[in-house]
Amino acid sequence: MKTPLPPLVSAGAAKPASKTPRGWPVLRLGFRPFYIAAAALACVAVPFWVAAMLGAISLDLSVSPLLWHAHEMLLGFATGVIIGFLLTAVKAWTGLQTPRGAALGALVLLWLAARVAAWLAPYPVYAALDVVLLPAVAVILLRILLRAGNKRNLPLVGILVLLSVANLAFHLAVLGWLALPPTSALYAALGLIVMVECVMAGRVIPAFTMSVTPGLKIAVPPWLERSALGSTFVALALWVFASGGWITFAALAAAAVLQAARMLHWHSKVALKKPILWILHAAYAWIPLGLALLALAQPGWVLVSVGVHALAVGATGGLIIGMLTRTARGHTGRPLQVSRAEVLAYVLVMAAALLRVLVPMVAPQWYSQALVGAATAWTTAFLIYLVMYVPWLTSTRLDGKDG
Repeated sequence: MKTPLPPLVSAGAAKPASKTPRGWPVLRLGFRPFYIAAAALACVAVPFWVAAMLGAISLDLSVSPLLWHAHEMLLGFATGVIIGFLLTAVKAWTGLQTPRGAALGALVLLWLAARVAAWLAPYPVYAALDVVLLPAVAVILLRILLRAGNKRNLPLVGILVLLSVANLAFHLAVLGWLALPPTSALYAALGLIVMVECVMAGRVIPAFTMSVTPGLKIAVPPWLERSALGSTFVALALWVFASGGWITFAALAAAAVLQAARMLHWHSKVALKKPILWILHAAYAWIPLGLALLALAQPGWVLVSVGVHALAVGATGGLIIGMLTRTARGHTGRPLQVSRAEVLAYVLVMAAALLRVLVPMVAPQWYSQALVGAATAWTTAFLIYLVMYVPWLTSTRLDGKDG
């Protein structure tokens, strides 16, 4: 049986470095500034992209609008959330301090500088700023985990390193310095982000489900856990590097089945009355669905983009909005009970995924309308988050503790 994950939102997970709040609240722990920044990017980038896609505006960028959109949502928005989450989680797992104050502010400014440079700077400047952050965070987390002897979470640092490589490959490909389609690097980034989700969700979703269901025991057979993760990694790697063959089709289909079997052990039905929990189950269900759609795309039965957006909007967007609310509530000393506004945000992200994935498959003539509807739902969801959470993320915890 797997060693349980130390609770990310529990005050007892680790002894804080200091019980007295110090410094500007927004720079006390990684989730605070990165969650705000990533949610703001989600609100801004998607409407601009859809408007450009439909010809309403012209984006004057140093890279094509399509590549900018895909890169910023994966290696700007999603990785920003992952960085904020890991800077917070590693402190909980090890009891050691992660960057705060000026050091944390420098990391956030580096993330922001890259986002702005995409619009205002020559492409090499944008690329140079963008490739620095992930390796820097990987080194910081590696040193903390090694100092704490926490070897279990070292693979997450490895995934950050691989994300760094994918990001570098993307920029080199755009510059023409690497003979590789930029989309291949972006697909690799998406695959790695999905692997982070598979690892972390496999720890937290069963734990959260058991915590609200007295007497419930969730134990995924070790062989199934290993098979689901291993097959997903292999299938996504084949999709990136050997797309279009029947071997890739079979690998993706097998991974989809194993991920669905893994989910069956999580007793998702008990989460239906707990919105802060059902959003995580619902979002994770997009992973086996997305893998299945990518499998169907190999022989050309569906468009690759529907599988990509099932993973990017349904799984990644859904898990992000769920974890943005849950971890922010826990780490600001608030109850893990969401309001109607937050539930609406959950529903809107799931609606955005359905519109972006389902309509192009069954009613392609409504594609433009579906795109506008999905963008509106997505943007509204993250705007709700910003309106509710920015005051919390920029002030001291309700319980007066540091962090």
